[in-house]
Amino acid sequence: MFNSSQSNQTSQFKPVMQSPLHPFGLAAKQEKVNGTKGVWANEVPLLGYISLRGNVQNAAFINAVNSALGISLPTQPCSMLDSSFGSILWLSTDEWLLICPREQRATLQKLLETALQGIHSQVFDNSGGFTSVILQGKNASDVLHHCTVYDLSALQAGKVVGTTFGKVSLFLQQDKNGYRLVFRRSFADYIWRYLERSALPYGFGIAQLNDER
Repeated sequence: MFNSSQSNQTSQFKPVMQSPLHPFGLAAKQEKVNGTKGVWANEVPLLGYISLRGNVQNAAFINAVNSALGISLPTQPCSMLDSSFGSILWLSTDEWLLICPREQRATLQKLLETALQGIHSQVFDNSGGFTSVILQGKNASDVLHHCTVYDLSALQAGKVVGTTFGKVSLFLQQDKNGYRLVFRRSFADYIWRYLERSALPYGFGIAQLNDER
């Protein structure tokens, strides 16, 4: 039987939003990147991730998205674009992932939904499903060679690839100071531990976050 005491407890319950790497205490360990270590990494936590699906052959879909975003949707395989709100990643022939500051995700989703009204498409907030890690330092590529089979020499600026990382998968792109790994929250513990272990011989530090998104 539900009593008034339980009702008060329920009304006082306040959910707390945490990153999947919260147990590692990264925020307390971060420091300014310097030359003492060969590899620096950190999670860019709690971003907004908007999934967009539609037919690239449909001019109405493309025009509506371009108008809403103020930028041309990347349509070439494995391409990506930086924008005023963040990044747009091509994931497949009919799917993109828009990464933005978390507080902007509702506005971005609404813009797309309004522009695409009546056009066969799908827009949904997948912010609870993904997270990102930046990887920097002179030995960052050495570490990735231990973790993935992808030929990093083929990873040029403006390109994003889906590849393996140990026994799981993720999306990998060049970042302004190294690399960015985008992956499902459920893989976070595995990927971070794998990264730590692979980076240990080079010296591993937690990079101080500036305006990463």
